[in-house]
Amino acid sequence: MMAFSAMTLNGQSFSSSGSARSIEDQVRKKILMLPRYEIFDAIGYQVNGDTVTLTGKVRNSVNKKDAEKAVSRIAGVSRVVNEIEILPVGGYDESIRVRLYEKIAGSGSLSRYMWENDPSIRLIVDRGHVSIEGFVSTRGDYNSINILAQGIPGVFSVTNNLAIDKERVR
Repeated sequence: MMAFSAMTLNGQSFSSSGSARSIEDQVRKKILMLPRYEIFDAIGYQVNGDTVTLTGKVRNSVNKKDAEKAVSRIAGVSRVVNEIEILPVGGYDESIRVRLYEKIAGSGSLSRYMWENDPSIRLIVDRGHVSIEGFVSTRGDYNSINILAQGIPGVFSVTNNLAIDKERVR
């Protein structure tokens, strides 16, 4: 029997069997333990039998290589397809990242989503376009983060992929 599962680190499981769930849990742990994995990176994955497909965007190329290496060592994984994109290097995107981070972290209650280990939200900046990934507790937090992101100078667009915690499928 072939098991299929799809997840993002702050996302939902669409379907899984016992062994695929075990691999998913291990993949999640391995990615979260990457030493350079931070709020400006988002790595997702899909488990299909003994194959794990890594997706997402990272700003540090080491994270792409390290994620593949760590996942390939999981028992039951025979193949890793690495589709992680490396974000372009540049001061323009970096300045947006800093301003976005400071704005959300300085907003009081929203800073709880940005804790160092496994933040609930991920802030992806790609050539001036912002994508917010992850989950928040309330619709008000969802709206507030979206408004703050849209108010950052130099941002061309904001894609809000946040899920409301109570609405997430577990």
